Amino acid sequence: MNLLRILTLAPALLLTAACVGTPGPVGNTAVPQPAKPVEIDAYLGKWYEYGRYEAPFQKGCEGVTADYSLKDDGTIKVVNSCYRGGLDGKFDQSTGKAKIVEGAAGAKLKVSFFGPFYGDYWVLDHGAAGADGLYDWSIVGEPSGRYLWMLTRQARPDAPLRARLEARVKELGYDWELVRMTAQPEG
Repeated sequence: MNLLRILTLAPALLLTAACVGTPGPVGNTAVPQPAKPVEIDAYLGKWYEYGRYEAPFQKGCEGVTADYSLKDDGTIKVVNSCYRGGLDGKFDQSTGKAKIVEGAAGAKLKVSFFGPFYGDYWVLDHGAAGADGLYDWSIVGEPSGRYLWMLTRQARPDAPLRARLEARVKELGYDWELVRMTAQPEG
């Protein structure tokens, strides 16, 4: 890489680091490949975050949701929402886009919330599609092992699903001690 290119990219990289922050510790040194294909139509819709590895860009977020919808150009619109500082905190929302990684059977996406920068989003495992045709749970990670999200279709999953998610996260090699549970509103 030549000096001119480095000088040109440096401000963008510094801005990116400032916006995203320093990632947390590695919670999985051997992130597995996704366990099964993902049918995108079964993944679309609203998800509630059950738990996560704390990420700088989500610091203090509660009531976290993610909405995925298919756009006409084949990309996916991603709308992440949360309440900063608690369920009665300030509502915050970010809209981004995702594209499916070719050859990954729908289980790997590249997601961007700003600029030309894309991050890895791997659906490591998911539940079966229900009567509504939608997966009922999902575990998401990426290659560094620093990020992890558990998503469910219900704001407050029942005890059997909570136990299943914890067991599966551990089976995938993640450190459960680093998991931060997400508060969700009643009802």
